[in-house]
Amino acid sequence: MKLIANIFKGIWATLNFSRRLILNLLFLFILIAIVISIVSDEDQVKVENKSVLRLNLNGIIVEQLTYVDPIDAAMSDAFGDSEEPSEILLDDIIDVINSAAKDDRITVMYLDLQRLHSAHLDKLRDIKDALSQFKAAGKKIYAHGAYYTQAQYYLASIADEISLHPYGGVNITGFGMYPLYFKEALDKLKVTQHIFRVGTYKSAVEPFIRSDMSPEAKESNLGWITPLWTQYKTEVAENRGFDTANFDETFAALTDKMEAAQGDSAKYAIDNQWVDALTTNQAFAQKLIDEVGLDAKGKSFKQVSFNQYLSTMPPKEFAENPFTEKVAVVVAKGQISDGKRKAGAIGGDSTAALLKKARLNDKVKAVVLRIDSGGGSMFASETIRNEVIALKAAGKPVIASMGSVAASGGYWIAASANEIWASPSTITGSIGVFGMIMTFENAANSLGIYSDGVATTELKGQSPFRGIDGGYKNLIQMGVEDAYDKFISMVATERNLDKSAVNDVAQGRVWLATQALDFGLVDKLGNKNDAIEAAANLANLEMYDVITIEQTLTEQEKLMQQLFGASMVQSAISALVPEQSIFAKTALNALDSVSNTIEIQTQMLGQLNDPNHVYTLCLVCNVSPE
Repeated sequence: MKLIANIFKGIWATLNFSRRLILNLLFLFILIAIVISIVSDEDQVKVENKSVLRLNLNGIIVEQLTYVDPIDAAMSDAFGDSEEPSEILLDDIIDVINSAAKDDRITVMYLDLQRLHSAHLDKLRDIKDALSQFKAAGKKIYAHGAYYTQAQYYLASIADEISLHPYGGVNITGFGMYPLYFKEALDKLKVTQHIFRVGTYKSAVEPFIRSDMSPEAKESNLGWITPLWTQYKTEVAENRGFDTANFDETFAALTDKMEAAQGDSAKYAIDNQWVDALTTNQAFAQKLIDEVGLDAKGKSFKQVSFNQYLSTMPPKEFAENPFTEKVAVVVAKGQISDGKRKAGAIGGDSTAALLKKARLNDKVKAVVLRIDSGGGSMFASETIRNEVIALKAAGKPVIASMGSVAASGGYWIAASANEIWASPSTITGSIGVFGMIMTFENAANSLGIYSDGVATTELKGQSPFRGIDGGYKNLIQMGVEDAYDKFISMVATERNLDKSAVNDVAQGRVWLATQALDFGLVDKLGNKNDAIEAAANLANLEMYDVITIEQTLTEQEKLMQQLFGASMVQSAISALVPEQSIFAKTALNALDSVSNTIEIQTQMLGQLNDPNHVYTLCLVCNVSPE
C-alpha cells in the first residue's frame, strides 16, 4: 500500500513540476515579448521633410481583412513560412495616398509594386483615382521594377515615369476563364453526381458534370470579360497617351515586335511605349537621392514605407465623434454561408447581426452594404436581405455598393436596397439556383462495402452510400425551380421590373455592371464613396461621419492579440530560438501541413452548408479572370 502511495506521489510530483515549468516558460516568453514591445515602441516612425512615400504593396488587395487566429498569424509572420500572400485593405491604401497628398513632408511617391498580387480592376481603379489626386497636388509619382504583371502595370501607368530593369519585362495578356473540370476524375472514382439547376447559363456545377466549358458558359463568359478587357485597355491607354491598338492580342503581332527587339523583352517594352526608361535599381535609387536627398543614415534616399506611414495615422476608432449622425458601412465579403462567420467570410446570422446593430444605433441614419461576393447559401442570403428590409422599415435608407463581385447570392442581398451602385467593372447578375448531391454507392460497392436495411417509409432510405431515388430527385428539382421562381420574383418586385424581363437576363448569366445598368439590375455606376454620399442624400444628411460596423473581438481574442501580436512573437522567438533552428523549421512545417489540410476541409464544409441544400453561387465569379 505504501509502495502504491509513493508511486502516485512520484507521479504527482512529476506532473506538478512539469506544470510549473510550462507556466514559468510561458511567463518568461510573455515577459520577453512585452519588454521587446516596449523597447520597439520607442523607435517611432519619423517622416523626414522632402521624403519619398514608398508604396510597397505586398499581397492581395481586399475589401475586408480575413480573420486569422492571432497565434497562427504571429507564428507564420515570425518564421516567414506562410505560403498564402498577405492581404492589404483597400481603404488603408487609399487613406495613405490621400493623407500623403496633403502632407508637405512627402514630395514624391515611388510605386514599388513587385510584390503586389492579384487585384480586381474596380479596386485598382479606386487606387488609381487616389494617385491622380496625389499628382494633382503637384507631387511626382515614379514606378520602377524588374517586372510588371497586368494588375501592377495598371497602377504603374498613372506614374509620371515608368522605369524597368534592363533585364526585365512587362506581361499584359488580357483576361480569360479556364476553370478545371472534374467529371472524368469523378467517374473514375465512381462518384455519382446528382445535379439540379435552373438557368441556361448557371455554370457553377459544370466542373462536376462536364470535361469542358459549355457553349452557353463560353458565350456568357466572353460577354463580360470582353468589355472588362476594353475597360482595362482604354484606361491604361489614356494614362500612357497611346492608342488601344498598342495592345498585342495575337502571337503574330507580339512575335513581329519581339523580332524587331531581337527577343529582348526590356527593349520591346520601351519600343512599345510601355515604359519610359531602362534603369538598374542602383541608378533609380540615385535618381531619388538626387531629388530628395540622403536619409539620416546616408545610405539611401529619404523614404517612408506604406506600412510605416500607415502606422503614423490615427486609428479610425479613436477618430469617431460620438455626437454626430452617421452613415454606417457594413462589408459583406466572401462566400455566403449559413450561421456565423468571422471577418472575410459572410455568415447569414453574423452579417445580419451587423446590419441589425446599425438599425438599433440611433446615430446611424443610413447604411451602405458593401458587397464583394460571388454568392453561396440561398437561406443565408435571405437572412441578410430580411435585415436590409428591416432597416428600410426603420426609416434608414440602404445603398448596396458592389465591389469586384456581387453576383448570385451577392445580388440577392443587394436586391432590396433603396439603390444599387456598382463599379463599371463589377461582375454581377448570375441570377440562378442549383442544388448538388454526390453519392458514393458505386465507389463503396467496388470496395466491397454495401448499405442495406429496412425503414418505415421510402423517404428514409436516401443515403450517400445507397444513392437517391428518382422520386427524391424530382422533389429536389421542384425545390430548385421554386427557389429560382422566388429569386426572379423577388428581383422583379424589389427592382420594379417585369418578371419576364428579369427571367430573360437571369438564367444564371453573368454581366458587367455597365450591362446590368441597361437591364435595370443596377441603378448607378460609382465607387464606395459615391454610394456613401448617395446614402447621406437619401437620409437628408448634410453633416455626418462615416463608420464601419465590424465584428468585435471577444475578450479572449483581444487578450490573445495583445499577448501574441505577430511582431512581439517574432521578436521573442528570435531571442529564444535561432533563426535557422532545425527544430523550429521542422515544427512549423509540420504545423503548416496540418493547418493547410484542416483549412481546406473547413472551407469545403463552410461553403456548402445551406439547410435546404439550395445555392445561388457563381463559380466563375470567384475565379480571377487574369
